[in-house]
Formats: sequence, structure tokens, C-alpha cells
Amino acid sequence: MKTCLVVDDSGVVRKIARRILEGMEFTVVEAEDGAVALEACKQAMPDAVLLDWNMPVMDGFEFLVQLRRMAGGDVPKVVFCTTENGIDHISRALHAGANEYIMKPFDKDIVIAKFQEVGLLALDASAEA
Repeated sequence: MKTCLVVDDSGVVRKIARRILEGMEFTVVEAEDGAVALEACKQAMPDAVLLDWNMPVMDGFEFLVQLRRMAGGDVPKVVFCTTENGIDHISRALHAGANEYIMKPFDKDIVIAKFQEVGLLALDASAEA
């Protein structure tokens, strides 16, 4: 089973993401900020990361930069999930190694579509979910 690390300082967002991802057959690990997420990645590198931008302690962008420098850190597919919709934010995220970008609020269909785009789900997964 594939794993997805959900990194968001909002417990409500993590809970919603967990429900969606578990319905997509992912094992979910949660982190409330980038520092906790990096520790989780040191323990076990996930297949995917659903990542918020604005968080205390360490924001999503800094987490992404550090993740991509780690051994095996090039493997997870990283999908930013944030309210930051400026082209400069999107460009910075993609340049730093993000694979995709989702705007909040999100729903199951958006997550499925983005995970299909980055190769985490088969294209027919939406019919099953």
C-alpha cells in the first residue's frame, strides 16, 4: 500500500485529507509542520506528500527544499495544497521540486485528478474511488 504524508498545521484539513486518501487506498501519516514532516521522512520516506505552504516552525517551501536534499528525497511526489495562489508561489514551488499544486479548499475529485497526473493513481481510479 502506498503512503502519503499529510503536512498541514490545521487538524481539520489533515482529517479531511486522511479520509480522502484512505478512500484512495493510501496509508496516511500526519505532520503539523515541516520539521515534524522531515522527521517522519527520516523514519520512512513516503510515496506522496500533500503539503501546506503556511505553517509555524517550518513552512512547506522550506520542508520541500530540505526533503529534496535528503537521500531518497527525490522519490516522493509532492503536491502543494494551499491558499497561496500567486503565480510566484506556484513557480517557486515547482522550481523547488513540487510535482503539482492544489488550491484550498479541495475535494476528493481534485486530489484524485492531481494524484493521477503525477502517476500515483491509475487513470481509472476515479471510477473506483
